Amino acid sequence: MDILKFITAGSVDDGKSTLIGRLLYDTDSILEDQLEAIKNANRKNDDGTVDLAILTDGLKAEREQGITIDVAYKYFQTERRKFIIADTPGHIQYTRNMVTGASGADLAIILIDARKGVIEQTIRHSFLVSLLNIQHVLVCVNKMDMVDYDQESFNKIKSDYLKFSNKLAISNIDFIPVSALRGDNIVEKSKNMPWYTGASLIHFLETVNVKPFITAGKGRFPVQWIVRPQTDELHDYRGYAGRVVGGSFKVGDEIAVMPSGFKSTITHIELNNEQRAEAEEGASVIIRLQDDIDISRGDLIVSASDIPNITKELEASICWMDLRPLDLTQTYLLQTNSKISRVKIQDILCKVNINTLEEIAADSFSLNDIGKVRIKSADELVIDSYAANKSTGGAILIDSRTNLTVGALMFN
Repeated sequence: MDILKFITAGSVDDGKSTLIGRLLYDTDSILEDQLEAIKNANRKNDDGTVDLAILTDGLKAEREQGITIDVAYKYFQTERRKFIIADTPGHIQYTRNMVTGASGADLAIILIDARKGVIEQTIRHSFLVSLLNIQHVLVCVNKMDMVDYDQESFNKIKSDYLKFSNKLAISNIDFIPVSALRGDNIVEKSKNMPWYTGASLIHFLETVNVKPFITAGKGRFPVQWIVRPQTDELHDYRGYAGRVVGGSFKVGDEIAVMPSGFKSTITHIELNNEQRAEAEEGASVIIRLQDDIDISRGDLIVSASDIPNITKELEASICWMDLRPLDLTQTYLLQTNSKISRVKIQDILCKVNINTLEEIAADSFSLNDIGKVRIKSADELVIDSYAANKSTGGAILIDSRTNLTVGALMFN
């Protein structure tokens, strides 16, 4: 049984948490004690029914305010598929949390309030989904009960969304009119919208064909830890622990260690003290080499036939996540996998006008700004483009003064 990982994103009070609560409730994915707890909760809907959004509220501030702040992960399954849901915040100041939740998703559900239509947060979240290379988007036009299930309201939102999304790199976009509060088109097809002939939300999620991100066979293995037991039994043992983030590796493969460029051959691949002939993408293993090479945490083992770029200067797309504006005089820390380097932002190349999606000139970056920058590193960086490999093509930017993550980077 395969797993579908998806996020829900939208503006404040678009009903993301209620939608997830409805999915869990209507698919009988709520434990009895959880159900009893939400029935006894103080938060009720206007009609006296239980507020299902409580199911995703983890923080005390979320329960008190009735909003989503942190990324809430929920898990459920049907007879056809397993699901991992990331409920992301709608408030503009928590856009950084939405980026975190979206980074590993296969599909994005963008919620739009049927009364409000396409707004700035709709465009911002859709642009970020495109930037993070999520190729399948489902637009759920929610609160259809608040517009009397009007087909024209749905059609206008669909038209408006397609008009701006043509500028984005999203391959597949689908639309479903729903009412998360009433359960319309969530699990069962709604009798209130006979004009809609498509699938219900759960049927869509069970059957949608989401192609996994393909790293084009490029072998990539960031070294997380050097394994040296130094016991009498394993006196000369030297292994390199990590997770394969691209392609695969086999015993006998010729590899290169970056950034030094030294080459060797894989002699052993070990998983849970068992010998393996091959390690495929996603596997966490220990790799042993034929030669004693100086390898440290943060180095990258790659297929010798496919060497990534090595550079100290690069361009990247960036989403700024800090209340402090970007400081061109400040030294930041750039972390990609386990490698941390000191960098400076040399230049702001452009900023995206979130309403028109046009690139405009800019000399400053503040919270939630998206654009492109030029970076110079003190160390050699070993990178791929984000389109080729999300793991080796993306990074986070850390403020060395506060140790806070201030930006998400996608290398061009």
